[in-house]
Amino acid sequence: MFVDRVQIEFQAGKGGDGCSSMRREKYVPRGGPDGGDGGNGASIILEARLGVNSLAALSNRQFIRGKNGGPGQGSMCYGRGAKDATYYVPPGTAVIDAAGGFVIKDLKEPGDSFVVARGGKGGRGNAHYKTATDRAPRQCDAGDAGEIRKVILELRSIADVGLVGMPNAGKSTLLSRVSSARPEIADYPFTTKHPNLGIVDVGERSFVLADIPGLIEGASEGIGLGHEFLRHVERAGLLVHLVEPFPMDGTDPIENYQAIRAELAEYDASLAERDEIVVVTKSELDGAGEVRDALHQASGNEVFLISAVVGSGVTELVAEILSRVEKRRTAMIAAGEEVTLLRESDVQPVTEGRPRRVPPHLAGPTSEMDHEHQAKDIDL
Repeated sequence: MFVDRVQIEFQAGKGGDGCSSMRREKYVPRGGPDGGDGGNGASIILEARLGVNSLAALSNRQFIRGKNGGPGQGSMCYGRGAKDATYYVPPGTAVIDAAGGFVIKDLKEPGDSFVVARGGKGGRGNAHYKTATDRAPRQCDAGDAGEIRKVILELRSIADVGLVGMPNAGKSTLLSRVSSARPEIADYPFTTKHPNLGIVDVGERSFVLADIPGLIEGASEGIGLGHEFLRHVERAGLLVHLVEPFPMDGTDPIENYQAIRAELAEYDASLAERDEIVVVTKSELDGAGEVRDALHQASGNEVFLISAVVGSGVTELVAEILSRVEKRRTAMIAAGEEVTLLRESDVQPVTEGRPRRVPPHLAGPTSEMDHEHQAKDIDL
């Protein structure tokens, strides 16, 4: 199951209490205070990890709590510190404060991490309070409470290029043609129920292509599926707008193009200024060329004519996309921004049903506590 938005309350572990103890030992007449400190509570960490494609693993969790630190003991024995718990999310996940609605942290790149709730510090034992005038203090500290933070995790796909257009415009077909992604393809609208990512390799160069489903007129107001997935187009530096020449519902292709442009601008004004390539699909149909010419006059932009089914014009389109993507990457590097290049082997396809397990070489070492946290709710 593909999940791109969840709300969770994280509570880090409480620090262990300090110990109040006196050393009482034969032949040690003045043993004095020997209470140890409590251990620190577990912090909760979110980390962006390649191979994790959705938030499905966290979708059934309303509360996540960390382990508490152990209490201090006599003989200057310190309490056991709880191990931090790390949860893996897809690159491109934004951590949003549930109350204020502002972005706390944006985990854009693989390896980015964030301590969403910091564990409480262990309390001090009475050994810390011994002074020249108070040789036998009984005072000790309770452990600090762990941080509590309610956040919304929102996945915004990391893609160089976003495919937009009306349903059944051929977005999934084009994605399957130029990459190893295998989205569902059928001759009815709204076939695609979630964004699909594919890596397009062109020799030693590559770019990430995302199929954004469900955009129709009114999508920015919650009509259709587009209101759920418009966020995935925010990060794309280039939009490839696919236009079906003869829609099944009999609508005008020029009006469809203008409607999608209006919806993107309504959702985010910056999308109206985003670099765009306009493409008329299904060139094997008679009259597709005339639609291309009419769209060229209406938009004032160069319009490509392709057929993803037979492969006509696809090579030229991919070359143009790659040229613009590399131009944008050069500008980003010149501005001091970090650019991450992915290969096809880095991204696993999203599958319906049970989430795919992450291979060991991608998941990295996990502690016993990590497995316990992933397997069940703690202290609910």
